[in-house]
Amino acid sequence: MLKLGEKGAILQRDKKTYAIAPHIPCGLVTPELLRKIADVSEKYHAQAIKITGATRIAIIGLEEEVIDQVWQELQLDKGAAVGLCVRSVRSCPGTTFCRLGQQDALGIGMELDKRYHGMELPGKFKMAVSGCQLSCAESWVRDVGLIGKKDGWQVVIGGNVGAAPRIAQELVVGLENDPALRVVDKIVGFYQENASKGERLGKMIDRIGLDPFRDAIA
Repeated sequence: MLKLGEKGAILQRDKKTYAIAPHIPCGLVTPELLRKIADVSEKYHAQAIKITGATRIAIIGLEEEVIDQVWQELQLDKGAAVGLCVRSVRSCPGTTFCRLGQQDALGIGMELDKRYHGMELPGKFKMAVSGCQLSCAESWVRDVGLIGKKDGWQVVIGGNVGAAPRIAQELVVGLENDPALRVVDKIVGFYQENASKGERLGKMIDRIGLDPFRDAIA
């Protein structure tokens, strides 16, 4: 029998009810998906529906005994809201919709989500893809951030928010889509092999140095 955490259920403040957060890649939804979430939430008397900072839609205030039925009716994957893994990949609309977009943030974001969402790693890991330098997806405060420029992607690393927030450092600029994806793959691979348990990417870079890290993934 799966534990509640394995079911994607998070105990709430009242110590009685739970929240679940279905995985919604890059926050892109359809009317049908929204209707399904609304119908299931109403049927099982959810206390609230909340759009999260990781572009998930959390269904809050569910009784423990209905969690299995809710997941069965939603027919959605569980969002990686907790644990040592790739928690989320955020993306702005990029050139798909936004008149300011310089690069295809949504396309790259969806590809990164497909490759990495939920991947187990030594520590919590977040990614963001912004289609222009306004960085609406907040790429500068993610473990790995991509920022679109006219000449390609700028890759920044080691940012995060939380108790000890930090701005990411620039790793490389001027990359086309495929080279940018390869760089991300090298970053994730190096982090997976070299980080200590619970160590964020930025802390690992502090420990080994930015130049050695850059050389290792060159």
